[in-house]
Amino acid sequence: MEFLRPASWDEALAAKAECPTALPISGGTDVMVEINFDVHRPAALLDLNRITELAEWSIEDEVVRLGAAVPYARIIEELSGPLPGLALAAHTVGSPQIRNRGTVGGNLGAASPAGDSHPALLAAGREVFVEAASRARGTRLIPIDDFFLGVKRNALEPDELIRRVHIPVADGPQQFSKIGTRNAMVIAVAAFGLALHPRSRTVGAGIGSAAPTPRRALEAERYLEGVLAERGLWESGEVLGGEVVQRFGELVRAAASPIDDVRGTADYRRHTLAVMARRTLTWCWNDYGKQIRSAA
Repeated sequence: MEFLRPASWDEALAAKAECPTALPISGGTDVMVEINFDVHRPAALLDLNRITELAEWSIEDEVVRLGAAVPYARIIEELSGPLPGLALAAHTVGSPQIRNRGTVGGNLGAASPAGDSHPALLAAGREVFVEAASRARGTRLIPIDDFFLGVKRNALEPDELIRRVHIPVADGPQQFSKIGTRNAMVIAVAAFGLALHPRSRTVGAGIGSAAPTPRRALEAERYLEGVLAERGLWESGEVLGGEVVQRFGELVRAAASPIDDVRGTADYRRHTLAVMARRTLTWCWNDYGKQIRSAA
């Protein structure tokens, strides 16, 4: 196995163009497990750890530009305000050691249906910024909804690398919930992310580990947006009502297409998604109501 260690972003792009089968590695929390168990044996590894700009983040025009190699631990410590949903998801990733090494860029590259960051990213919205060495192709922004193509398949071309993720600064409450066989160091049986966007009067709902790819619960989003608009609840922050919360959970459940596997049955996954949807909506709306009353 060849080991490539570029010193700059341009060198990394050039190496990827020359060897498209090279597997990018930063934290290595997924890659090394597969190599150690001989699940995957790439022709080459492309080590990105010397490229410091990938481990940086900034906020421009109310959008967080999150470097692909910013570890989960720093997201928790530095970005829980602007990215609360992603920070909550980061809390559930592995152990402290894994959170110190694992990255959102790596999670996106692996494109696992069970990736912990994916439901939060889908709920928050925006794009994945990727780049190729070729001037003809250069850079592109891939909407997060279009990034996942299948089980462990993403929209990257062979010569492209993830440089950063663009995520809007939260303008409303966000939540994340995950269920597994234990509380820590576990792959999700099912996961759910929810974000309220008061400025645009929209809702984001992301499902994980309950379909071939992470996906949004679009009908659930539209239903809740309609209720909030029709009843003037964005302005009042009044109680949603049990029937709204119940229906939202049912629509999230219906959006999933899970399978039976060693971690759980399809029916169990659907049930847990409905429960998590109801709980996260209740938590988010309670927080939103408090914000409205505080502003008044």
